[in-house]
Amino acid sequence: MRLSFLYLLLLLAFIPYMAVGQEGDTRTCRILYHSAPAGAPKTLHLFDGESCFEAELPKMNLSKVYTLRKGPLKLRMLSETIADAQAVPEGAPSVEVPEDLQHIYLLVSHDPKNKVTPVKMEVINASYEEIKLGEMLWINYTKSTVSGTIGSRELFIKPAEQVLIKEPVKGRKGYPVKMNYSVSNDDVFLPLTESRWRHDPGSRFLALIVEDDRRKSPRIITFSDYRIQKKE
Repeated sequence: MRLSFLYLLLLLAFIPYMAVGQEGDTRTCRILYHSAPAGAPKTLHLFDGESCFEAELPKMNLSKVYTLRKGPLKLRMLSETIADAQAVPEGAPSVEVPEDLQHIYLLVSHDPKNKVTPVKMEVINASYEEIKLGEMLWINYTKSTVSGTIGSRELFIKPAEQVLIKEPVKGRKGYPVKMNYSVSNDDVFLPLTESRWRHDPGSRFLALIVEDDRRKSPRIITFSDYRIQKKE
């Protein structure tokens, strides 16, 4: 009886680790439609070569977590659901997802040249080996170079670059942010923002630098990713 009780205690102790392992085996995707124009669709259909599902396209936050099947994928984004690959319209926006990517961000942007579905897609590696808890991935979609300080870290990011920075501060607290930008990638930098942000060591962060139609300076938008609450 005593051995059975000890066995039960050991089993209960290992349940959280078993759950984390199962969670880590799940292939996940979160979607963001950044810089979406007025009237842009709020949902579209995502086809993975075998099945099709309706996906939300949030503009100012990451979508819910979607599960993707294993193996190499070719994702296509469509205005209507389809049953098989033969029904995919020619020229539909598509993107490849390599087999070894476990977790991804699917970043969607407006593409008026595509007459099937006016969007294009970009896959970003969001694995926990790539972006650890507390870290921040920056992506620059503008023609400006941006530099500055984020807590204890320095950032210098050119157009079309991606930069990963470590935790800007230790613990759950605020930290100062001061950013500048260049008008035409020269040595003259102008103030962009000076504020305080709050750090959450239990999340990862995605930061996008995008064009702003209302002003000459770029705009910074950030997103917290609580996809998995524990490290893999």
